[in-house]
Amino acid sequence: MIRRATPADIPALVELVYDLADYEKLREECTLTAQQLETALFGPNPAVFAHVAEGPGEMGVAGCAIWFLNYSTWTGVHGIYLEDLFVKPETRGLGLGRDLLAALAREAVEQGYSRVDWSVLDWNTPSIDFYKALGAVAQDEWTGFRLAGHALSRLAAHADD
Repeated sequence: MIRRATPADIPALVELVYDLADYEKLREECTLTAQQLETALFGPNPAVFAHVAEGPGEMGVAGCAIWFLNYSTWTGVHGIYLEDLFVKPETRGLGLGRDLLAALAREAVEQGYSRVDWSVLDWNTPSIDFYKALGAVAQDEWTGFRLAGHALSRLAAHADD
């Protein structure tokens, strides 16, 4: 079953985010706290949203899709940016990942959003193959950039120059 996350899902969501960080070999970069995620999802001005997939039987939350809105100036409408999609390894193959993406696709269509975007590490061929099988198209001609840490602070110091 796929459903919108509730505050009761926060511990499971945080655990899944850390599991994803482990899978991507970047756990040392993950510093998310339950309080941060709860505020982002359910605070006074939520800007992040989540769906959860419940596993079989009494397993509870077995996967998640954490997302936020982006905006295309070219189409003039919002889209969904999927920040995290993760399904516990022991429940892979049950269709939970596909069902989570289908829920986001339905959300986009129902809200009049133009697209669902996400990034995947280039070495993650199982996920790339999965996404392509769903009809997703790789955006290989685009190179992602990130400004963070010291470089972010240094540039911010020049904002009033």
